[in-house]
Amino acid sequence: MDLGLKGRRALVMGGTKGLGRSIADALAAEGAGLVISGRDQGRLDQAASELKAAGAAAASGVVADVASSADMDCLAEAAVAALGGVDILVLNHGGPPPCTASQITEPALLEWFQHIVVSPIRITNALLPAMRERKWGRVIVVGSTGMQHPIPTLALSNTLRASIWGWLKTLSGEVAKDGVTMNVLAPGTILTDRVTSTTTVRAKAKGVSFDEALAEAAAEIPAGRLGTPADYGPMGAFLASEKGGYVTGSMIRVDGGRVRGMV
Repeated sequence: MDLGLKGRRALVMGGTKGLGRSIADALAAEGAGLVISGRDQGRLDQAASELKAAGAAAASGVVADVASSADMDCLAEAAVAALGGVDILVLNHGGPPPCTASQITEPALLEWFQHIVVSPIRITNALLPAMRERKWGRVIVVGSTGMQHPIPTLALSNTLRASIWGWLKTLSGEVAKDGVTMNVLAPGTILTDRVTSTTTVRAKAKGVSFDEALAEAAAEIPAGRLGTPADYGPMGAFLASEKGGYVTGSMIRVDGGRVRGMV
């Protein structure tokens, strides 16, 4: 299936590894041009070289930290300069440390509100007007199933990701007639550094080994296994594509059936 992504221009935040990289890989395979962001120029350059080899029309990396509003402005400007415009925006960032709801502190809320809510909205506001003017655009939030089915040990993430989900659901209705779609792509338990970190915490809390905790997590998934980044990225490419143009304001789960709810 030709997804119609050749010549499209994508900015993928956090595109050197994990879920962001999996979407970047899928877009590269379809011939899109890419700018990826991260905090280490060496890793960005290596990833960009690999994306070009995988078929990207162009690929370059820009150092940017989601903790900084100024960095978001510079990233938007750099992506437009490198690609001539941005058609596809993938909003991605690291997650906050595990905690229960009663352990959430005000300083942690304020720190992570910048990462999870302020910076994604800021860079979208910078790039969205041009998408609307061109009558074509895609915004994809790398989310979490915790946005729909709260994860007890990730209360800070649950709280703040609910905010970005509410923003996206509202804004998607405002821009749909302009040919711009906005969706959340929610991973289940995908083998990334983040899952390794949270599983380590879970193992310690339960007094079991890391491998035992990982096996317990897999046993909770109807598919019978943990996901890999390669399971996740192709759905991002579909949502970014011409074929996905009638999907908007939705949360798409890639979770092996882990969330049992019907909504």
